Amino acid sequence: TPALSGGMGQNSPNLLWEACGRLSETFDPSNPHSHNPSSRLTHDTVEHVRYRILQHFNTTPDKYSVIFTSGCTAALKLVAESFPWSPPTAMEPASQFCYLTDNHTSVVGIRGVTSALGVVSLPVSPEEIEARARDVAQSECSSCQTPHLFCYPAQSNFSGRKYSLGYVRGIQARKLYPACDSQGRWFVLLDAASFASCSPLDLQEHPADFVPFSFYKMFGFPTGLGALLVRNDTAALLRKAYFGGGTAAAYLAGENYYVPTPNIANRFEDGTVSFLNVIALNHSFDTLHKLTGGMDKVQLHTFGLARYTYMLLSSLCHGNGQPVAQIYSDSEFENPSTQGAILNFNLTDCHGQIVGYSQVDKLASLFNIHVRTGCFCNTGACQIFLGTTNQDVKSNLQAGHVCGDDVDLVDGRPTGSVRVSFGYMSTFRDCQNFLNFVVECFVEKPVEVDQVKLDRLKSNTSSKGSSQCLITMLTNGKHKHIDNGEHASTDPVVNEYGGKAITKEAKSLGKAQYLTNIYIYPIKSCAAFEVTDWPVCPLGLLHDRGWMVVNGNGVCLNQKREPRLCLIHPQIYLPSNTLLLQASGMDTISVPLENHNEPHQSHGVCQSKLCGDRVQTVDCGDEAASWLSEFLGQPCRLIRQSPDFIRNMKKGHEKGVSSTALSLVNEAQYLMINHASVDLLQRHITSRQESSDHQPLNIHELVSRFRANLVISGLEPFEEDDWSHLIIGNTHFQVAGRCGRCQMIGVDQNTGAKTKEPLLSLSAYRKGKVTFGVYLVHQSLDGSNATLSVGAPVMSQWSG
Repeated sequence: TPALSGGMGQNSPNLLWEACGRLSETFDPSNPHSHNPSSRLTHDTVEHVRYRILQHFNTTPDKYSVIFTSGCTAALKLVAESFPWSPPTAMEPASQFCYLTDNHTSVVGIRGVTSALGVVSLPVSPEEIEARARDVAQSECSSCQTPHLFCYPAQSNFSGRKYSLGYVRGIQARKLYPACDSQGRWFVLLDAASFASCSPLDLQEHPADFVPFSFYKMFGFPTGLGALLVRNDTAALLRKAYFGGGTAAAYLAGENYYVPTPNIANRFEDGTVSFLNVIALNHSFDTLHKLTGGMDKVQLHTFGLARYTYMLLSSLCHGNGQPVAQIYSDSEFENPSTQGAILNFNLTDCHGQIVGYSQVDKLASLFNIHVRTGCFCNTGACQIFLGTTNQDVKSNLQAGHVCGDDVDLVDGRPTGSVRVSFGYMSTFRDCQNFLNFVVECFVEKPVEVDQVKLDRLKSNTSSKGSSQCLITMLTNGKHKHIDNGEHASTDPVVNEYGGKAITKEAKSLGKAQYLTNIYIYPIKSCAAFEVTDWPVCPLGLLHDRGWMVVNGNGVCLNQKREPRLCLIHPQIYLPSNTLLLQASGMDTISVPLENHNEPHQSHGVCQSKLCGDRVQTVDCGDEAASWLSEFLGQPCRLIRQSPDFIRNMKKGHEKGVSSTALSLVNEAQYLMINHASVDLLQRHITSRQESSDHQPLNIHELVSRFRANLVISGLEPFEEDDWSHLIIGNTHFQVAGRCGRCQMIGVDQNTGAKTKEPLLSLSAYRKGKVTFGVYLVHQSLDGSNATLSVGAPVMSQWSG
């Protein structure tokens, strides 16, 4: 199980699987809408789970109803579609949909329903709720019955800030803004999705009208199941247009006649609920209480972990005194009633520049630490903490950044951040592993500590001993006091590689540039096939990444999922039109390169997904599938790109690169690396490992890790980053951009073993810019028989 989770307090489901597997031993479950014995038992068990959920939130069935949904978002959508929104009339104003700006997208999305109904949408900042509160005169609480809805999170899913649960009664009584400024009846939706994972919620004390949440965020299992808790006296006001199975007391097929069932839960649960998952909640609650003793203890435990990590991370500094992290929080983690078990931050380098969150994510994976990155479906909080304006968001979209991608910096400014969440399964060792990861990968040595800040933070905690022990370990016992009078150095380095700056002209002067190696990868993620000369086709090198291996579910396998792919050695023999598959301990088999003489129906034409693109592929038959399945130890099939299918490149349009046809490559037709860059990186890795027992990577091993098509020689290190065009032999190429690297370069191509190098050294050397090599597309081919040959001269052109 990963040490840390990127989800909102997600807890490990591992211990629940065995308990949930006992369902079949308990009884034979059946559709609860019937009356046979098994159905009645299912129905009664589901009803018992409803009571148990209400008990968990300290309320009873006479006060609240439990409506099962597919998740928290579905629960919010149900409220949006059934709330009695009122348009403006001559006598009364329109309903208002008011929401805190620090809300999840799924809450703000209610606006999509209300805007079409003439309902006023009002975003409210956290500061306004109490700052603009006022006493409402009794005369203002008169006859206006217009319903209004105010939505806020019990805990921010961005920063972990806990908002006052007292807002529930304050809004309902019209004592807080915006309710105090508008006549009518005010209802409160309390989003508990983040809060309920690690904190107790007492609905008897804080009787919100609607409480949506998801169970997987509480227990880790089951997924695809959430609930909406509705106050019974509020439920009578809800309207429902669609009616599904189990929701009707009576209806007519030939007449517009429908009477809903009086039971609130049955009325809103269209069709059959996911009763097996619902029943599994019994075991989820049992496991939670058995392991933790209750949510009060979970809250104290997870808050302690978050506070411990906050104290140390916020006090860490680079060797020049610059802080290591910029933490996004409204508190200093003093109290679990105001701060949840979430730590949100961006790391900074020794010059104060933000390290992109995607680079942190990639390196964290090497340490089996899983974090979540981006804006976490909370644009409002993201804008507040990152200082992003509305125009910035629109400009970032025009620059190519969309929610959920890995574009972490635009013009040097962050588009999101890193979030660490703790659950009841998390431990202090997890915290220490995370802090060690930060120090190893992102702190400019020697490690320093802001002792003044740390002492101030520790003054309110009892964890002085443990934090001091970790500081000693992180700094090897050597750290100095940094007070506020010291100014960290912000002098820029001579260049980003730590060497003496030289001109572009001087870099290549007198250097012979030539092509030293050509590699093709017939099967995506399998071993390279080195050649001395090779034909070029419209998709790139002929047959490069023309095939890929998919698992039993049709999902493409790569070395991140299945590192043993590198032990499969494909070889292509053009004269015999065959692809050979070879691996240790396996008989060699052959697959035809082309199948023009056979109808497509015999190949099994299928659709697959690759890097977000839909690709049309052809299955290569049962012999290859059996061979791969035996070697990899899981059901697999070999598929190739259909010759009739065209997949166009998306990368490089901002550089003016025209649309280019691709094979099953990730980004572009060719990947090129510079031997001089490999040499320099190899020396850096060796210097980092001098004090360890690790065997340094030799040049050949390092070249193989980067899985390039073309290797060139005779250049200065990383000069290729600034190229715009080049010519190899008689073939003209355009540079489509740099190649971002991930943990896949840590796979030893000889053994399949996973290592942390060279990704760690590459990130450290390039100051967080984890790129190596450049993508190329050919601009023109010299006739139909164009080839690339080892030894061909290389001529480059600089961008700009």
